[in-house]
Amino acid sequence: MIPDFQTIMLPFLQILSDGKEHTTNETNQKLAEHFNLTEEELNEFLPSGAAKTFPNRVAWAKSHFKMAGFIENTKRSSFRITEAGKKFIESNPTEINLRILKTIPTYQERTGRTKEDEIQIVNNNQEESTPEEIFENSYLRIRKNLAQELLIKVKACSPTFFESLVVELLVKMGYGGSIKEAGRSIGRSGDEGIDGIIKEDKLGLDVIYIQAKKWENVVGRPEIQRFVGALAGQGAKKGVFITTSRFSKEAKEYLPRNETKVVLIDGEQLAELMIDYNLAVSTINTFEIKRIDNDYFGDD
Repeated sequence: MIPDFQTIMLPFLQILSDGKEHTTNETNQKLAEHFNLTEEELNEFLPSGAAKTFPNRVAWAKSHFKMAGFIENTKRSSFRITEAGKKFIESNPTEINLRILKTIPTYQERTGRTKEDEIQIVNNNQEESTPEEIFENSYLRIRKNLAQELLIKVKACSPTFFESLVVELLVKMGYGGSIKEAGRSIGRSGDEGIDGIIKEDKLGLDVIYIQAKKWENVVGRPEIQRFVGALAGQGAKKGVFITTSRFSKEAKEYLPRNETKVVLIDGEQLAELMIDYNLAVSTINTFEIKRIDNDYFGDD
């Protein structure tokens, strides 16, 4: 398991205790070996995918040490322990965390944190997370709640509205060009289970057949087989089956023996795609997360 950034602090400073210059990559590698991290863990990303989790946590441990005056940069991507850091590590601490660092005058001065701020962090059970992780996990919770509310709205709409929504979503995803040119609904008796047709590209070189099921029940393998049969009856090889409910395990595992390709999108995925492509949602706030341009200062 990837350790939190406070657990990283003690072995981090112990590595630097030799007083020599160390690089970011070298320190990360030694810490990874210390915690016996697997390749999978080393390649794990933050929820946003913007950075890898472990290096991000190491970077925050280093940042707090800089604020405490325990380490200093020597050149780009290189640093070493300071006299204050040496004195601290020579006291043989059994752990290093924010509660300990906030007793260091230099840290207090540079962070400007009040006692009330620290209490709030502890009360929110966020002390083990980096600021990026707190922000991104909060974003994911907001997004999950939005997706749930969105799916409730979609389930309450009429079947005709749902079919139109599906076509509009596919257009926003880059299929079919404009709404006018995109596709046509054929949801009437005799359609053999096909609710719509949409061009795969703006030129219409191929088409995709759509099945839009506004259901509460689980969609099983028989429904997928009937859809594949309907595609064969139209001479089609590509289809998208979208439902407001979910697919059974057997439905997900079903693979047509011919060249037909069918993509399954359940209610949760549908809501996520609607959010990703700004369908039926609007932006109320935008936050920019910035960091120091280290190239400007010539350090890491």
